Amino acid sequence: MRGLMGIRWGLLLACAGAAAVVTAVPAAAQGSYSPYNESPAAALARYVRTLASKPRDFSALIGAGRSALELGDTQAAAGFFARADEVSPRSPLPQAGMGAVSVANGEPLAALPYFTRAQQLGAPVAAFGCDRGLAYDLLGRQAEAQADYRAALGGLDRDEARRRLALSLAISGKQAQALETLAPLVAKGDPAAGRTRAFVLALTGDAQGAMSAISSVMPANSASLAPFLQRLPTLQASQKAAAVNLGIFPDGNGTAYASAAPTRNYAAPTSGSVMTDRLAGVDELLRGPSQAAAPVSQAPTWQAPAQKTQVAYAAPVRRQVAEQKSASVPPRKVWLQLASGPNAEALPGQFRRIRSKDPELFDGMKGYVARSPDRSRLLIGPFRGPSDAQTFAQDLESVGINAFSWTNSDSDQIVPLGTE
Repeated sequence: MRGLMGIRWGLLLACAGAAAVVTAVPAAAQGSYSPYNESPAAALARYVRTLASKPRDFSALIGAGRSALELGDTQAAAGFFARADEVSPRSPLPQAGMGAVSVANGEPLAALPYFTRAQQLGAPVAAFGCDRGLAYDLLGRQAEAQADYRAALGGLDRDEARRRLALSLAISGKQAQALETLAPLVAKGDPAAGRTRAFVLALTGDAQGAMSAISSVMPANSASLAPFLQRLPTLQASQKAAAVNLGIFPDGNGTAYASAAPTRNYAAPTSGSVMTDRLAGVDELLRGPSQAAAPVSQAPTWQAPAQKTQVAYAAPVRRQVAEQKSASVPPRKVWLQLASGPNAEALPGQFRRIRSKDPELFDGMKGYVARSPDRSRLLIGPFRGPSDAQTFAQDLESVGINAFSWTNSDSDQIVPLGTE
């Protein structure tokens, strides 16, 4: 959302005295991406219906990616943005979308090259600054984050940028500036501003004020959030950003997640969207970190509404993958990620299950494991470039396997599966 890609995006907030649910979603998923007054699930279903007959419809691919991202399904969003990039490689929109996906996955280093490419293709910082700012925040680079958030105040993501700017200022210890930044949203009754204000107070050490603020918007759940709010000031800057923006909390073994969202089937969209409350399990997480470990999960299979078979977004063309290299992999290679999770020992079995869907397609293909501080990734590759990776990803999708492109950083350790 798997790490965050399993899908773990969203801080759901029940407003006091109301049934509305407020969601913190990636900024790239916000704005007027749909001409209809509809839920994200309904929008996604509509875009998928379009893609069933027009698999290379660029607007539908971008819209589907943003809708999936808003729903928290970053793996599906990555697939849609990758296809959009294949259709229009000179557009900055797919690159900005993939950057937002990486941020939502808690992978800021992987996100930055996408934003750089989007800017090179003509996108103004205001268009992606809200998401790149969060990437910087997750890296502990608050000054750069705040500059991007301020640039995004003039874009479509202005309200979310203002909330994130307030949180970033609080992480920097600037409570007065943070509250001043948030004041316009509080004044207009923005429901998410109440949660943000509580986090600002907690981040700057005012636990009593934070509890009072959270009680005003979440009276039924304020007690369960007390451990979360009290522990925030003790975290490092990057950990604070992950906790208040993504619901990712460190435990004794690395990173843990407050909750994991189920795989969704949008074949029968409802009137509203159902998302995971990442803060709902924070109290359980604090009581027993080992219970919060996210299991490795296979990517969801997508189906178009009212169809019994999977939509073929592109005719599968089987192209031979570049020859497998040795375990010593040069940096900055393009891979396809099939799964990830905190337990590397589960990946060989996962690879066998995935490969069994079409042994011929995987003929000669080896699995690799990339280790990061918070998870291990199951990879295949490396590929000659993004085009080859995308072609093979389409082949995989034709047999019900969802994969997305991933580029390793210099610090990633990649070894053949079974030797890690």
